[in-house]
Amino acid sequence: MRKSDQDKLREECGIFGVSDHSDSSALVALGLHALQHRGQEGCGIVSFDGKNYHSEKRQGLIGDHFTNPEVIKKLPGKFAIGHNRYSTTGGTSLRNIQPFFADLHMGGLSIAHNGNLTNALFLRENLVKDGAIFRTTTDTETIVQLIAKSKRDKFLDKLIDTLFQIQGGYSLVIMTNKKLVGVRDPFGIRPLVIGKLNNSFIFASETCALDIVGAKFLREVENGEIVVVENNQLKSIKPFPKQRQRPCVFEYIYFARPDSFINGKCAYEYRKKLGYELAKEADLDADLVVPVPDSGVAAAIGYANYSKKTFEMGLIRNHYVGRTFIEPSQNIRSFGVKLKLNSTKSIIKDKSIILIDDSLVRGTTCHKIVKMLYEAGAKDVHVRIACPEIKYPDFYGVDMPTKSELLAHNKTNEEMCDYINAKSLKFLSLEGLYQGLIGEKRNSIYPQFSDHYFTGEYPIKPTDDMQGLRIQQLSLLSVKSNN
Repeated sequence: MRKSDQDKLREECGIFGVSDHSDSSALVALGLHALQHRGQEGCGIVSFDGKNYHSEKRQGLIGDHFTNPEVIKKLPGKFAIGHNRYSTTGGTSLRNIQPFFADLHMGGLSIAHNGNLTNALFLRENLVKDGAIFRTTTDTETIVQLIAKSKRDKFLDKLIDTLFQIQGGYSLVIMTNKKLVGVRDPFGIRPLVIGKLNNSFIFASETCALDIVGAKFLREVENGEIVVVENNQLKSIKPFPKQRQRPCVFEYIYFARPDSFINGKCAYEYRKKLGYELAKEADLDADLVVPVPDSGVAAAIGYANYSKKTFEMGLIRNHYVGRTFIEPSQNIRSFGVKLKLNSTKSIIKDKSIILIDDSLVRGTTCHKIVKMLYEAGAKDVHVRIACPEIKYPDFYGVDMPTKSELLAHNKTNEEMCDYINAKSLKFLSLEGLYQGLIGEKRNSIYPQFSDHYFTGEYPIKPTDDMQGLRIQQLSLLSVKSNN
């Protein structure tokens, strides 16, 4: 998919790490397969056999590369970490694919990172002035450089020294020759969970990755926590001043796989409840409730349950269209959304439709879907969105359009409705969102989520000019590709 066509928010990465297991690399490959929805442009695994580190990185999907036994054989050892990447800086270069490995004075270190640092450019410029040499355009390498430059003696002290310098939303899995370490940012914006399989500990972005390998879910890594696995023992370190956690609200709305547990419940349950709240706020007389698959299904079920309306799969998704579909001509590109969705015409014909989706970003895809339903014979199409209007960009690891490209930032509800050509358009209120997720009102002083997408209230103000950072990263990437 070209970035210009993107009409969904995209989480940047999925991470997974295993300690002390004879099939560690195979388990990581399975875990990354379960986390494939978090990044499809690149994947990698680094293993440690007690003496040497081994690394394999590929562009594309886990299933296309790491299901090959010959590749797994190249990754021996009882410790391994892995990473799925979704590029946010102008495409995936092989050198930008994680996990990264560095041979430091203290010994080898490998790191996988989910999230984004909001002061990466500032830190990078200072490191370069101090003699550091960067090989990639990612902020993850900044973390490695800071660990390497730290004057502390022990690794954990070097890591803590580094964490106090970086800002943003992040989860890290780090592997040394003695330890497997999981880290979550002070606000807990990006997710990380802990599992156990026999004597092995596992770190993963979501619980669905534990399920696929048969591991038991222990708990979430707390905000601001460093969890260290060494000699089959788990140790917790909390170096930061205590903060109220503010997890990313879009993990609940969209990012997490529906079967993953977040704060004690499956993501599917939260999304179903959001649809329920949406129906309470924005119900109307219509024949059918139709979801945009797959993102709107759970909310549509909740909406239909509350409103007592008929739920139908009026749109069918083609699951075999990859994100790298070749678009050889403008004629093919004009097919647009039909490459992924088609209407069930006999169900849609002469019906008034309530179309449910989880979010509205640019509105280009929604416009095409509404048009498709009308072409299938729908009498009316009313669009209902199971989250508030997205008006502000993200700086913590979510790839999304700039403020000027966000439909709700630039248009009124009536203008948005005209743009997507719907009969009516309603969004879930911010109050309804919080009621659906936690059953209580939003704390205006200490919001319970990172909900800046809707409110513009950022938990961490960027030190960097984020647009400037992206331009510089693209420039660096261009220079490296030309060389």
